[in-house]
Amino acid sequence: MPRTTYFFLILILGSLTALGPFSIDMYLPGFKAIATDLQTSEAKVAWSLSSYFIGISAGQLLYGPLLDRYGRKMPLYIGLLAYILTSVACAFVADIDSFIWLRFFQAVGSCAAGVASITLVRDLFPVSENAEVFALLMLVLGASPMIAPTLGGYVSVAFGWHAIFLFLAGLGVFNLLASWLWLPAGQSPDPTLSLKPKPILTNFSAVLRVPQFYTYAFTGAFAFAGLFVYVGASPLLFMSVFNVAEETYGWIFAGLSIAFIGASQVNTLMLRRYRSEQMIYAALCGQLVIASLFLVGSMNGWFGLAGTLVMLFLFLACLGFANPNAAALSLAPFTKNAGSASALMGASQMAIGAIASACIGFFEQTSAVPMVTIMAVTTLSAFLILHFGRKKVARLQAAKNNF
Repeated sequence: MPRTTYFFLILILGSLTALGPFSIDMYLPGFKAIATDLQTSEAKVAWSLSSYFIGISAGQLLYGPLLDRYGRKMPLYIGLLAYILTSVACAFVADIDSFIWLRFFQAVGSCAAGVASITLVRDLFPVSENAEVFALLMLVLGASPMIAPTLGGYVSVAFGWHAIFLFLAGLGVFNLLASWLWLPAGQSPDPTLSLKPKPILTNFSAVLRVPQFYTYAFTGAFAFAGLFVYVGASPLLFMSVFNVAEETYGWIFAGLSIAFIGASQVNTLMLRRYRSEQMIYAALCGQLVIASLFLVGSMNGWFGLAGTLVMLFLFLACLGFANPNAAALSLAPFTKNAGSASALMGASQMAIGAIASACIGFFEQTSAVPMVTIMAVTTLSAFLILHFGRKKVARLQAAKNNF
């Protein structure tokens, strides 16, 4: 396709992809103000973040079958409309319990954008370009956590926390109009697909039985769990263990994000010479070596603040190479069930990442060891799944070619 059309599609898909991260991160600076206005504690306000994550997991499984049954655009429109309405409702909510429930439904609405954007990559671009497109979307995912909290802080100070949700509603309106006016329809609706529970579960089961899907989807999910662990553990690690100021922590978080973003973009250039299968295997080998060295060094006190930053930078860089290739390879076998496949991939990534991040709470974090231990375990799990799974995928592909 023409390069102008290519980048215009990337812009729309990137905007859809950014909706979720902005909804998670932009209101964080307003926690204290929300607690004051709703006459509750900041801990209770934090439940709204948990309810959002639950909504993301549930919503991804909901939209997969809908996108396959009714086409890509109608479920997207309905989800975005729900997102807009719940965002406005969040701005004018009067009690914390309603706010927590509204955040759940806001997440379910936002999932339409996330799942549809991933599915449309498979619909609108050749399989050979999928990893490149996913790498560009990773740029959006990586940049959003850097921009959203800062922007939310300015909006909250200037106009109050209510304005944050009005801003998010406006972002939803922009995505709805852009999708309606300029986004291609993608795969045609398949009216033969049933939305009854048993056929849906059968459809998900069929996707899960595809060796290429479960190999690369779970490889990507366990590898990506390292990022969840880092995000969950880093505030306490840097501000309590290494005693850096809050402002300094913000710069550290932004700086380390560059590793993930930059590597995902370098990955695009590397794909001109190497296949996705080669890139992800090399990335996981590097990630495993770095995680192992990081763990041994942390247990023996080799790394201070500077050394920890270097190791995290290298770890996240490897993840920037692994993640887009895992996504592309997971979805490559599908056309008819691409919506269900992308939903399962996203749900598994969220679930495994959330579990890994929650494990931090079982340790007393007086050093980097708990964080790095979990990162090493998830990385080893990803490597083993890839190492043994790719052999089966190769055998089945060889048998198919010979047949």
